[in-house]
Amino acid sequence: MAKTLKIDVFTDVVCPWCLVGSARLDKAIAALPDDVEVIVENHPFYLDASTPPEGVIVADMLREKYGRDPKEMWERVEGEARKAGLDLDLSKQPRMFPTAKAHTLTRLAKPLGNQHELANAIAEAYFLDHRQINDDNVLADIAVEYGFDRGDAIDAMNDENELAMTEQLAVQASQQGITGVPFFVLGEKYALSGAQPQQVFEQAIAQTLAEMD
Repeated sequence: MAKTLKIDVFTDVVCPWCLVGSARLDKAIAALPDDVEVIVENHPFYLDASTPPEGVIVADMLREKYGRDPKEMWERVEGEARKAGLDLDLSKQPRMFPTAKAHTLTRLAKPLGNQHELANAIAEAYFLDHRQINDDNVLADIAVEYGFDRGDAIDAMNDENELAMTEQLAVQASQQGITGVPFFVLGEKYALSGAQPQQVFEQAIAQTLAEMD
């Protein structure tokens, strides 16, 4: 008998470990048998809600926060990204941008059934193609590829009510105890924090599915 598994995903499109975690989750999902349907729902989370509109220089921010050369931190996540099939070079995307508009588009993609794919596309545009995702036109270009009308996408990402809803959901995620991303909830039952190895995702999915019997 076919089974349906819901996975709730909390990520931010400017979080490199979220990029890696999503890739590993997707590989685990792709390995499932055909009789398992997985519904992935993405939820907003702000890596840094105080990021100004023009963005911040990531290397400077990391030096100030940790007092060390960011290349060491970058090399670790870049190495893990390569294992997941991602050609990540964090030095090529110097700025971190605010993500309210990206999250709003992702949230509004739910009726289209491709939230997760859109979120991944925005993250990949930022990290792998080094695009400026604080630019409305860049986001609209991506949104059109995932079923949005261009004008509707631009209107939505600048709608104060829609942005306020996204903000509220991001705050709620923090209030629920999610302090870092990526964060995954399987079957509304089991939580995984961080960019876990693919094998961990596979084991957690298998356990969740087994308990559905």
